[in-house]
Amino acid sequence: MGRKRIILMAETAAFAVAGVLVTTSAVGMASAYFTTYTGAAGGRILHIGSGPDIEENFSGWTKTAIISNSADSGPVYVRARGFAGSEYSLVYLDETGGWTAGEDGFYYYNSILNAGEKTTALQVGISGIPEGEESFNVAVVYETTPVQYRADGTPYADWEVRLEALGTVSE
Repeated sequence: MGRKRIILMAETAAFAVAGVLVTTSAVGMASAYFTTYTGAAGGRILHIGSGPDIEENFSGWTKTAIISNSADSGPVYVRARGFAGSEYSLVYLDETGGWTAGEDGFYYYNSILNAGEKTTALQVGISGIPEGEESFNVAVVYETTPVQYRADGTPYADWEVRLEALGTVSE
């Protein structure tokens, strides 16, 4: 055999080995991907307990939100915010003066919400609606935090407070 033929056979063998290695490594990754799938069935009911709840009413292009605190809940601070996507701008209306706009986009209820009480109405409307539009989708999200007290007894809201035990899971 000539020297050129031996070199050509060695190059061919090297390419074949490289091809086998690349193919084998790709198959291993694909196999790992498909073996990570698993199915699940069944479910559990999560009982969070009683706490604040929201009432929403619609009138024209305005949604009115009133948050109520349950009778067996502790005092809380409340904040709320509307979301409608980027194509519409929202207008907030507070006819009673019970809410204050925050710099973070939330509206803060000015009073502590005690057990069994309700906030005043916060109205969230859409402006700049194109003619002929017949429906809208505004989500009002509210959050509550338990009232905290300083050493001198002054109440304050700490929106970073996390509740320890929210509820139970039943089978």
